[in-house]
Amino acid sequence: MSAGYVGILAVDLHFPEAGSLKGKRRFVKSAKAQLQNRFGASVAEVDHHELWQRSRLTVACVAREHREVETLLDDAVRYLNGQEYEVVRVERELVVPGE
Repeated sequence: MSAGYVGILAVDLHFPEAGSLKGKRRFVKSAKAQLQNRFGASVAEVDHHELWQRSRLTVACVAREHREVETLLDDAVRYLNGQEYEVVRVERELVVPGE
């Protein structure tokens, strides 16, 4: 019996318009909410908390089929690339529980 698939993205973002931590927080909060609402992802800011213009998010999506989780990750990256901030780096990992 399949346990499904977990897709994980580690995404570094640059916010050139942010002039303060408060400004950065607005971008991060919006990105997290959109990823959660659009893709059913779990999202956490995991690094660069003290920097005004940088953030690292970890995004996790779960699906029954391999292709479904790949599509969710592709769409999440496409969404992030279409925003007013810059995607600096993306790392992707696919995990099969029990393997």
